[in-house]
Amino acid sequence: MRYLILCLALLLTGPSWAVQPDEVLSDPALEARAREISKILRCPVCQGETIDESNAPISRDLRLYLRERLVAGDSDSEAVKSVTDRFGEYVLFEPPARGINWLLYLAGPVMALLALLIGWRFIRSRNDPESDATTLTPEEKTRLERLMRD
Repeated sequence: MRYLILCLALLLTGPSWAVQPDEVLSDPALEARAREISKILRCPVCQGETIDESNAPISRDLRLYLRERLVAGDSDSEAVKSVTDRFGEYVLFEPPARGINWLLYLAGPVMALLALLIGWRFIRSRNDPESDATTLTPEEKTRLERLMRD
């Protein structure tokens, strides 16, 4: 049981291993800002990991570059802008809603509305008596009556 708790504790602390001790800034306020900004930047080579969590070399470079910008006196938004200027908007977990990014923001709601519309039409067509396959034409009714009599 102790080993299970130890393993779970080690798994939960895994992301904290990504930032190396030589990357940590001596100023705690700047380091806290760097860690907060690192949580909104995506690792370019990892699937869904922030640069704060990733052990990839490119993430280390991004963390160091971000800390350089903060030490140089950039504000948080200026530091994020310099990173996105250098590496593109892909490094942002939440890209700004402008240009082609509108497609990302609107695709989900549009697909949900489309699915609701298709479902509504399907259910409505099942309850429509005019489209019922058991409705017989007058010729079919007379033929059925003739068959039933014989």
